[in-house]
Amino acid sequence: MEWEKLLCSERLGDKHYEPKPNRSIFVQDHDRIVFSAPFRRLANKTQVQPLYEHDHVHHRLIHSVEVSSVGRSLAMRIGNWLEETHRIADGESNSLANIVQAACVAHDIGNPPFGHSGEAAMGDWFAEKFDDAKGVMAELEERHRLEFIEFEGNAQGFRIVTRLEMYRNEGGMRLSKATLGAFTKYPVTSADRESIVGKGTAPYVGVKKFGVFRSEIELFKEAADSLGLPQEVDQAGNWWRRHPLVFIVEAADDICYNIVDLEDAFTTGELPFDTVRDLLHEAANNPNRDVSGLNQAEHIALLRALSINVAVESCVAAFKANYDAIMTGTFSASLTDAGPMAPTFAKMNALSRDQVFTARRKTELEVSGRRVIGNVMSGVLPVFEDLAKAKWDQEKLSGHNRQLVRALDLDLRSVADAEQALHALADFTSGMTDRYAVRVARMLTGI
Repeated sequence: MEWEKLLCSERLGDKHYEPKPNRSIFVQDHDRIVFSAPFRRLANKTQVQPLYEHDHVHHRLIHSVEVSSVGRSLAMRIGNWLEETHRIADGESNSLANIVQAACVAHDIGNPPFGHSGEAAMGDWFAEKFDDAKGVMAELEERHRLEFIEFEGNAQGFRIVTRLEMYRNEGGMRLSKATLGAFTKYPVTSADRESIVGKGTAPYVGVKKFGVFRSEIELFKEAADSLGLPQEVDQAGNWWRRHPLVFIVEAADDICYNIVDLEDAFTTGELPFDTVRDLLHEAANNPNRDVSGLNQAEHIALLRALSINVAVESCVAAFKANYDAIMTGTFSASLTDAGPMAPTFAKMNALSRDQVFTARRKTELEVSGRRVIGNVMSGVLPVFEDLAKAKWDQEKLSGHNRQLVRALDLDLRSVADAEQALHALADFTSGMTDRYAVRVARMLTGI
């Protein structure tokens, strides 16, 4: 892969756009994302702790902002090294930083309410309805059902930024192709991924999940061709090697959720002070600091900041050590796992898995959230059933279903077949905030 292509500033859906001399197109990408409604809704979406009243616990929007800050720092350090070693032109480190920052603020934009449990709840609801094979659910070919059954926030995010938001069906936000490349962690559709991986181990980190719906694959292909991403074409299925900046975006996310989740767990009382302090002290390379004047929260905050800095240095070292493999598309790990801080990250993952993600309050709310999502989707499905019976003519909806469309502000534009109907249902459900989902569920069930 070549940096000249990888930093492509051409807009998706707007080839004739000319950059302004005093404002980088990549900065514009960032601004378009942060001023969008889907980004604002992240302020009321679960990060780890669902529906928490504590002001200092992270939600998706704050998490995304922090990831973008860490990503920018990572990209600047790596960009400076690339300039010093003459791998990119002078000044291009700013472009790297701006691209990564934009991709980072968008990285969770497709996540449904209630976090990853919300993704699972949507997928399970689709699976159950496909098993019943009634109405609109029976109209979709079986080979195209997997992307709904394994609903993926990454693919929904790509759909939002390239189709749904701003210039609908005409490039979406019309972001630069470089930012789209840096955003796409899993450059493969669900059907191709299933053909390649099946039930076995993914041969490449970029096909561990799927990241593009069938409905947007041509948009991704256009971006990938301009960026020069290597495409793998064989009988099993088609997929692409990751854009090198994906690894930086992913590392920024890994750093933040590993370290900051521990701080949140201390704040909510799910982990004791001593446990979090000792692990963050190790992560920060055992700093010798006078903390006698700090309270416990201030002590944890200091160690969190020091830990993030060490983690950034670890990921920069991993990028440098694996640079050739990253540029040929053969590197198949994360920077957090490939750097000197990897053993500490493993401890953080284990602690979160065993004690934070299984906490009683979180588990109870995830069970409740699953029911909420099921009630919402079951309550809205009749609108699309009715629309299918009316041969996709919105004017022929029943009076009650027209009421539902108005009450929920359902967007039925472009819905002309079963696949588009199910995407519209997923667009609506995944776009809800946690609290709005609860309110809609109550309205639809009459509870």
